[in-house]
Amino acid sequence: MSVIFEEVGKTTKLLAGMNVGERILNLAGPLGNPSQIERFGRVVCIGGGVGIPAVYPMARALKLAGNEVMSIIGARTAQLLILEDEMRSVSHRLFITTDDGSKGRKGFVTDALRKLLENAAEIDRVITVGPALMMKFVANMTRPYAIKTIVSLNSMMLDATGMCGACRVVVGGQTKFTCADGPEFDGHEVDFNLLLERLNQYVEEEKAAAKDD
Repeated sequence: MSVIFEEVGKTTKLLAGMNVGERILNLAGPLGNPSQIERFGRVVCIGGGVGIPAVYPMARALKLAGNEVMSIIGARTAQLLILEDEMRSVSHRLFITTDDGSKGRKGFVTDALRKLLENAAEIDRVITVGPALMMKFVANMTRPYAIKTIVSLNSMMLDATGMCGACRVVVGGQTKFTCADGPEFDGHEVDFNLLLERLNQYVEEEKAAAKDD
C-alpha cells in the first residue's frame, strides 16, 4: 500500500508542476453517479472544511431548481473557512460555525442543524459533505426526524472503477464501491463505523505520502 501512495504522490507533483499549454495523454471520467437535483422543497446543504467546495455546486444547482436552500458551513477556525461569499450567493440563508468561535456560531455544523430542527423548521432534505465523522453525526441527528439525508463519501479511491475495492463501503447491508456506486448515498443506510475503520487503516500511509511532499 505504501508503494501505491508513493506513486500517487509522484503523480500529484507532476500535475501540480504542469504549465499552461501542456497536455495530459489520457483522462478518464466523469466517474460515479451525478447528484440528484430536483425540486424537493426546503433543502439544508452542510459543508465541513474541505467539503465546502463539493457542496457549493450542489447548493447552486438546487437553488436554480427552485428549492429553498439553507446552508451550513463550518471549519476549525475563521482562517480555515472557505467559499463563504460563494455559499452565501447560492443560499437563502447561510449559517457559519467554527470550532473556536472565531467566526459565526461557536461549535460544529451539527449544532446549527440541531437549532433548525428544534425550531421545527420543515426540512425536506439534507445534503452533507465533509469528514466522515461529521457526516455520521449529521445522519444520526436527522434520523429521528425521518429527513432524507444524502452523504457524499470520501473513501480512499485508487483506480476509481470499483476494481481495486479500496473504497468499499456497506450501505443498507450491501457492499458498495464509493467510486462506482456513489459517491452519494442515503446517510441513514451507511455503515459509518466500518467506513471510519477503513479510513483509519491508511493513516500512516497518508502521513508518509504527505511527508514526501
